Amino acid sequence: MKLGVFAVLLSGKSLAEALAYLKEAGVRAVEIGTGAYPGKAHADPAALLADPAALAAFRETIAASGLEISALSCHGNPVHPQKAVADGFHRDFENTVLLAEALGIRRVITFSGCPGDSPSSLYPNWVTCPWPDDFGKILEYQWNDVLIPYWKKAAAFAAAHGVDRICLEMHPGFCVYNTETLLRLRAAVGDAIGANFDPSHLFWQGMDPVAAIRALGPAIYHFHAKDCRIDPANTARNGVLDTKHYGDELHRSWIFRTVGYGHDVQTWKDIFSELRLAGYDDVVSIEHEDSLMSVWEGLGKAIAFLKDVMMFEDRGGMWWA
Repeated sequence: MKLGVFAVLLSGKSLAEALAYLKEAGVRAVEIGTGAYPGKAHADPAALLADPAALAAFRETIAASGLEISALSCHGNPVHPQKAVADGFHRDFENTVLLAEALGIRRVITFSGCPGDSPSSLYPNWVTCPWPDDFGKILEYQWNDVLIPYWKKAAAFAAAHGVDRICLEMHPGFCVYNTETLLRLRAAVGDAIGANFDPSHLFWQGMDPVAAIRALGPAIYHFHAKDCRIDPANTARNGVLDTKHYGDELHRSWIFRTVGYGHDVQTWKDIFSELRLAGYDDVVSIEHEDSLMSVWEGLGKAIAFLKDVMMFEDRGGMWWA
């Protein structure tokens, strides 16, 4: 496996400065934001594609750093019920695919998105229970009329431009949020759809990432290293569905944490062992969203923790067997 970082946490630095910092920290790969929610601080696909000199300079900066690009990320909601909003996210996705093609990168990371409950909706409608029956009708519309048709077309576009791994981050609030929904969309669209596996979003839903890794197997295309701390007292009172602002840490049922601050070393060792069993021997990309730590401290602790628990060498032969 290779240690990487999702570089959006270093958006205040230039690309060259960010890469130099990560290289010095012992990182081998970088994931770069290319639009939508992650922003375009280090790479604006439309601008790079329109300017051959700028694209060449971008390539040279990456090459000089000695790091590899693990993926381009444009997490958005391209099936948003407001057309102008959806079009913006879709444009970022297509431009990201085109930039990936130009750079020889096969992986693009995003969200599945979530439509509204009808063609006249203004906002996404994330369904979390089966009753009353209205919710089932919403799901039928979202999946059959919007989500599956969109991703079939998007996957075909990506394939035509050399991107054969669309890594969807399973995230509550979007139609693909757990193992079952990821596999459902993959079955409908094809192997272009896979997971950007982020355990933090599974922890707070009460899922076991090890069980999810085993179920997904070869459908895991990329991995985010981010943790989540469940507050036992707040969860006991209110459950895990929590709409309070992320900054209200004291009262929330859960908050995002740097790896090792939500779950112990053994939990993370089990996760990486299961990844190896699943055949994933690729980049582990740190995503820092710990509101209790600075970027520098959180990233530094994550790098040190992961260097200890990840497996970097090939497993070798079973000399004892």
